[in-house]
Amino acid sequence: MSIKVEFKKPTTAQVVCLGVYEGNQLPEPTLKWDKKLKGLLSESLKKSRFKGKFNQSLTVFSQDGTQFILIGLGKTSDLNETQWTKIGGAIAHALTVLPSGEAAVEIYDLKGCKNDLLVAHLAYGALLKSWRFEKYFTTKSADELFSLKKISFFTPAPGDVERLFKPLAAIAEGVFLTRSVVSEPGNVIIPETLAKIAETLKKDGVKVEVLDVKDMKKLGMNALLGVGQGSVHEPKLVIMQWEGGAKKEAPLAFVGKGVTFDTGGISIKPAQNMEEMKYDMAGAGVVIGLMKALACRKAKVNAVGVIGLVENMPSGSAQRPGDIVKTMSGQTIEVLNTDAEGRLVLADALWYTQNRFKPQFMVDLATLTGAMIICLGNERAGLFSIDEALSKKLMTAGEKVGELLWPFPMDESYDKEIDSEIADVRNISIGRGAGSITAAKFLQRFTNKVPWAHLDIAGTAWASKDLPLCAKGASAFGVRLLDRFVSNNYEK
Repeated sequence: MSIKVEFKKPTTAQVVCLGVYEGNQLPEPTLKWDKKLKGLLSESLKKSRFKGKFNQSLTVFSQDGTQFILIGLGKTSDLNETQWTKIGGAIAHALTVLPSGEAAVEIYDLKGCKNDLLVAHLAYGALLKSWRFEKYFTTKSADELFSLKKISFFTPAPGDVERLFKPLAAIAEGVFLTRSVVSEPGNVIIPETLAKIAETLKKDGVKVEVLDVKDMKKLGMNALLGVGQGSVHEPKLVIMQWEGGAKKEAPLAFVGKGVTFDTGGISIKPAQNMEEMKYDMAGAGVVIGLMKALACRKAKVNAVGVIGLVENMPSGSAQRPGDIVKTMSGQTIEVLNTDAEGRLVLADALWYTQNRFKPQFMVDLATLTGAMIICLGNERAGLFSIDEALSKKLMTAGEKVGELLWPFPMDESYDKEIDSEIADVRNISIGRGAGSITAAKFLQRFTNKVPWAHLDIAGTAWASKDLPLCAKGASAFGVRLLDRFVSNNYEK
């Protein structure tokens, strides 16, 4: 569920949201209201602890009952696209308690900001922040759920803002699709149902193919199939193609880990917090959401998304520690730990992608290692690549949208940690050190020297607390980053 956003010329409203710079300086629209109200807003600011800092809010009522909600804009030197979007999120958060469910926002004419772009990003941030997963509530009243329904953004040029907002709303559609599938429980999202959700992109113009076990056996995808052999739910491989570029132009490739539930298999995880493993398919979820976003905004590129979907369960037919599997690439893997399963799925998915599509590059996303959370917490995702140009483009895109990456070393010396004595490679290193790096080095062996980057989103796929643009829960980290990466570098 998310709000309805509309754009209008300034008019009357029962609830009006206005901006205030840090230090309680008033932008032009707020100043006009203050004069109309004979100094009510500035007097209220003087009597409060509100200082205009980002994410602060203050409510003031006029004599006629109009409710004014003042939003801290922060320092004028910090006002940029990312900050505008976050301010939009702060607006949505401040308006959540409104009984009417509707409000107007009159924030424009800010220092150093282009009005149309500013308002479009305020609306974008409000839209992103408003999304909630309320599907399974049956006893809560409407008042207990997210009450905000509509925001009208007042602007001198509604049509111009609407045109700028349209592609942002399309990206939000991709974000919401990702958040939705990642939020669903493991008894709802299984390989088959996630594949069917990917197939809904056909209505947006995306070509979708689904390979079943028989198809994958013919291709020799024994690493991916081995992970899913203990489950009653059969694995799938989904291929999504968006063809918005020149016919003969090589596609951009995005590959996602889709373990719809991860018990760890025979190397079973501890019971505590195992319910969180419903979002071990977040990498696949991001790829689906990205393809949705590219299609909805009619991106002028060719892009392919490949997701390997499995459920990792313990049973009499499950893969055992010590098993050796032969991958599609022909390389053999000694499976020392069945809970290091995501890299097995990606090994075949990456090889299939480069082999079939000959892409310009591959970027994979996966909730791959717990070590990533130990390294970076929940603030940044790990970036692993030996391609400096590709890495720089990804990091720049992340900085633009506020989805930050941190680069890790990929020295050849780490390779020896995953060399097996009886196969080509083992799926974990013997020691405890550099777990995220050795996992990335494992994946690198299945990229066939195609330009490639691996994003470990284990710490960022799920928000354990309220974030500026996301309520607690599935974040869809990566959709906005990769969409910006595409638009900045590959669209003409």
